[in-house]
Amino acid sequence: MSEAYFRVESGALGPEENFLSLDDILMSHEKLPVRTETAMPRLGAFFLDRSGGAETDNAVPQVRIWVPGLALLPRPECSGVIWRTAQVILPSQPPAWLGLQGSKLELPLWLAKGLFDNKRRILSVELPKIYQEGWRTVFSADANVVDLHKMGPHFYGFGSQLLHFDSPENADISQSLLQTFIGRFRRIMDSSQNAYNEDTSALVARLDEMERGLFQTGQKGLNDFQCWEKGQASQITASNLVQNYKKRKFTDIED
Repeated sequence: MSEAYFRVESGALGPEENFLSLDDILMSHEKLPVRTETAMPRLGAFFLDRSGGAETDNAVPQVRIWVPGLALLPRPECSGVIWRTAQVILPSQPPAWLGLQGSKLELPLWLAKGLFDNKRRILSVELPKIYQEGWRTVFSADANVVDLHKMGPHFYGFGSQLLHFDSPENADISQSLLQTFIGRFRRIMDSSQNAYNEDTSALVARLDEMERGLFQTGQKGLNDFQCWEKGQASQITASNLVQNYKKRKFTDIED
């Protein structure tokens, strides 16, 4: 019986995500803090709706015109044509629904990447806390103590996509991602090779999605070896790595 779904590998660690990968689709919907560098008239509410409520008050406002210290409000007992002025105290940070320059929003990664342009300066990206210098120091001290799944289930893929935004900290971010992976890799593979017929939920609870994939690969190798050792495997076959090496070798000889 054929499988209903064949897993498509993520492309988040490369230049672009794989739009056929469910992992990349979920990763691209994670929120990214941004600041608008230009006015976006009539689009503030659109972005706020997709930001998941960056502002605490998502109610449709009564303000019709933004003037410092002054707002024009419709009279509730009259038609919208009749207006009266009202003095109001406005916050120092304009609400995001106005779409003004300098508004803070949290947009999905796919939308932020589409709007980001160094030449037009539509928006600037602020690094999430998990990728800032404070957390990078924690990772360099001992990456194994961090619950990556809680901090971001797609830590490596999302961090790799942040390199598209030309931040001055890109070199530090990429180095931190690499060293974090190196520091956690051995423990992940060791635990996957020493958990046979056991409940592994506690072992994978603190891993991000890519690390969980590595753990499952290690578990599959362990289970296959145990089956072979018990004589339950039908035959031993060469790995894909060996087969590809032989193909390359034969091609070189023919050339």
